[in-house]
Amino acid sequence: MRAYEIGDQSGLDTWKLVERPDPEPGRGQVAIRVHAVSLNFRDVLLASKGYGFPVHSPQAIAASDGAGEIIAIGEGVTRWEVGDRVAGIFVQNWFGGRQPDDAFDNMLSGSLDGMLAEIVVLDQQGVVAIPEHMSYREASTLPVAGVTAWNALYGLKALQPGQTVLTLGTGGVSIFAAQIALAAGARVITTSSKEAKLVQVRKLGAIETINTSTTPQWSKEVLRLTGGMGADYVVETGAPGSLVQSIASARAGGIVSLLGVPPGETINALSLLQTSAIVRGMMVGSREMFEALNAFAGIARLHPIIDSVFGFEQATEALKALAQGNHLGKIVVDVSGRQA
Repeated sequence: MRAYEIGDQSGLDTWKLVERPDPEPGRGQVAIRVHAVSLNFRDVLLASKGYGFPVHSPQAIAASDGAGEIIAIGEGVTRWEVGDRVAGIFVQNWFGGRQPDDAFDNMLSGSLDGMLAEIVVLDQQGVVAIPEHMSYREASTLPVAGVTAWNALYGLKALQPGQTVLTLGTGGVSIFAAQIALAAGARVITTSSKEAKLVQVRKLGAIETINTSTTPQWSKEVLRLTGGMGADYVVETGAPGSLVQSIASARAGGIVSLLGVPPGETINALSLLQTSAIVRGMMVGSREMFEALNAFAGIARLHPIIDSVFGFEQATEALKALAQGNHLGKIVVDVSGRQA
């Protein structure tokens, strides 16, 4: 089978397409024929040693998010059967409750091999069933972006209808958060520095938008739109200088979910006292959260937004497209050519 190795992490051209023997599942493991993989910005960071956490080997398989079908099961497997449609969970030992202390030692595409291969082997506990109404391409976008968005809105305190969600930018997590919030009956405000992207965002539903290029003090506009109250939830994606404004945009007792932090970014402690906001770091989410997201997506008939699809041989081009930042939603690599 073919797989992409992360390589020496010297830049966006270091992924290496290699031939390997087909892996066989051991006890308690399942073999998955991967049909689609989606990319996250962490893949860009990993390619140039900018992620902050080590990769176990240059031969580690790239990309953490994929969906496929089980083609073989090892001895002792009770959760799955051959033919089941599944996706891997990002932190392989986080099944529910608080984040494990050794989560960083159990991440796909980092401390463990990732999903950008024709066949992968995972522990039976480290996979979930994908929503029946989603294609493999759509389901491949769920493990990091979808679960992170779900965690931001439901992980600490459950989003309620009528509450306000502020999402920053138009990447995978932000778009997922907007879709989930709309389906849950919440009000959504989205920011972007590009008007063309905001036009596309408004097509997703009743979303209010703020162009941060023309409104650099966008936190004041959030307060204006909310009658001075602020947003109940802020999905902070880590753009330079945005954290201070995210806190200023939060309602009293609101939750700012921190997905990334640029170098040198600081928090104004006084602003936290003034708003009583909760600034919360997140490490994607648990299997339990993934399963809750899938149940919600099935009821709401939610379809992830896919910006573009690349063939398996064009995976490096997909990574470069992600790095350019012109996408809206997710970029997907079609591994097998099977869309169903």
